Amino acid sequence: MVDNATALSALGLSPELTLVLCIVAVLIVGAIVVIVASRPVLDIYPYFNPSSRVRARKGRLLNEKQISELVETSEVEEVENYLRGFPDYADVLDEYPLDKALDVERANTYDFVAGLAPKDIKDPFVIMSKKADIDNIKSLLTAKEVGLSTEETRELLIPRGSLYGDLESLVDADNVTDIVTSLDGTEYAAALEDALPQYEDTKMVLPLESALDKYYLGKLLRSTDVPSDENKQILYSYVGTQVDVANLKLIIRAKADGLDYDAISPYILEEGYQLREWKLKDLMESPDVTNVISGLEGTKYAEALTDVMPVYNETGSVAVFEKALDVYTSEYSKSLASKKPLGIGPIIGYLSQKENEIKNLKIIARAKREADFPNSKIMEMLI
Repeated sequence: MVDNATALSALGLSPELTLVLCIVAVLIVGAIVVIVASRPVLDIYPYFNPSSRVRARKGRLLNEKQISELVETSEVEEVENYLRGFPDYADVLDEYPLDKALDVERANTYDFVAGLAPKDIKDPFVIMSKKADIDNIKSLLTAKEVGLSTEETRELLIPRGSLYGDLESLVDADNVTDIVTSLDGTEYAAALEDALPQYEDTKMVLPLESALDKYYLGKLLRSTDVPSDENKQILYSYVGTQVDVANLKLIIRAKADGLDYDAISPYILEEGYQLREWKLKDLMESPDVTNVISGLEGTKYAEALTDVMPVYNETGSVAVFEKALDVYTSEYSKSLASKKPLGIGPIIGYLSQKENEIKNLKIIARAKREADFPNSKIMEMLI
């Protein structure tokens, strides 16, 4: 004891100061232990409220039995009446016809998710919620190109999105060029102006629509760059798959129309996810649809598309590939949702399922407008 006291004195430390230092050291070690132990809780805490809210919404999704009952309806009015029994659709159906009501509900869903997403993953969902603006711009362009009246054009617009008021004021614009120039100052101006010369050469709105899609997908993908934790990694996979699928759908349809690399490349987002620039270039240079599908060997999309090749060979319709990609995206999103049940998983799961539900309702509604459309065929078309 004397030796210890002597040693402390030699260091210039009194017993009282030594006691204080020991207490501080214990507090520091304790704080470190608490931080390490609480880190998992801190990681999932921002997701508690969002997860509970989307789980409540998920319980309101239509189940397989209800979808089957909708398929069995005899006309579109029956579809509307059936959906009025569900809170998500009752209010919008009171205000709008069925197709528009479904578009409004989709926009509401993206706004809902963007509003509740935790701060560190909010940006991509905010960008997704801007699809309403993009769809409205496309509707305006198409309406002016085909010569619809002011009232017919207004009916095409979805009353959602940050630009709705501005876009509604353009329903009486004289032509497509006037709409593009009127959008100067919006985030879409540069993309549209760059594509305007192609429109003026071809008198087709496709270059303008494709420019909007490319801008949207690029911004969406860049919003999830450098994923730093598991939640962001899952989100990056979810978004990246959407980008790849959009690129693939465009390439497959372009090859079915006999377009070459130079005609396709301006509309492709080269910053792909699994399909990087060199792979996309190979696909765009493929001579036909069959070679595009075979060129995907080794990617995660190969099996889904190869499985429906016999149907394509029989029918010649690329719609089979588009549905296969939609089904793949749905299943992949479901797998991502299960990876982080106390994080981003429920958000992705709900958003994907709601998107599929609305797509299926649109398929049913279109089919019910055609006389004697077989119910069995509708079931085949559903995602």
